[in-house]
Amino acid sequence: MAAYSLYWSELTLRQRILTGVVAGALFVGLAIVGGWAYMAMILLLAVIGYAEFARMIGYAWHHPAALAGFAGLLLLVFPWSQAGLSAPDPLVSLWLLMFVLLSITVVTRNRVAVDQAALLLLGSLYIGIGFSAMIAVRELEPHGLFYTALAFGCIWSSDIGAYFTGRAFGKHKLWPAISPNKTIEGALGGILLAVAVALVCALAAPAWIGLGKALLIGLIAAVAGQLGDLIQSAYKRVKGIKDTGNLLPGHGGVLDRCDSWLIVFPILTLTGLL
Repeated sequence: MAAYSLYWSELTLRQRILTGVVAGALFVGLAIVGGWAYMAMILLLAVIGYAEFARMIGYAWHHPAALAGFAGLLLLVFPWSQAGLSAPDPLVSLWLLMFVLLSITVVTRNRVAVDQAALLLLGSLYIGIGFSAMIAVRELEPHGLFYTALAFGCIWSSDIGAYFTGRAFGKHKLWPAISPNKTIEGALGGILLAVAVALVCALAAPAWIGLGKALLIGLIAAVAGQLGDLIQSAYKRVKGIKDTGNLLPGHGGVLDRCDSWLIVFPILTLTGLL
């Protein structure tokens, strides 16, 4: 039995590595290409992510309430200006989505309950604004690719630093009620590595970004990214599930992989850092 468990663990690790390399290479390649190739990928991730979110609430993607949520999501994440169109007013869009979802609770005689409608609205905001910010950063002129690489580099280095530092030195649990494997030492290691990556980026391109701004981006990306991970962990714990989906073998679903991104990118754009 022990030998079987070891074999299964090694197989899962190889699967995770292979999936990570292939998916990562595809993502990086499309990010470098930019334009509609990158935006189409982000739109696809947003749609899949929202389908996962709706499924966690208990709705298939084709349920009328879920379809209303999809409409709200696309209003937020679709790159209107890049398509040469005027973007709909976000406040009006959100009010209309709220109205439609609340109307569905009436039409269905509360088979779609008001708290479920509220969650679908929340999912549109959470996922739509998060992925929209990723498009906005990539489209920044003239150094959108650099800023995108900086943000993702800090997020991913924080994940790597937290994982390996936690395995090597982790003794004090960070938030065991939400994510029992995370440690304070791991969190600090992730922050330090993210800040180091931001420092390297600033030194490599001093004409594009100041040292102080880069270090602040690294710090925010690490802290907000880890919080984004905990947010998704908390919701999955409430729902009693391990992964949001099975799109990426060994990694789970889109929301499992993008939970940090969905928090970091909006914070960096809303604060004007990117």
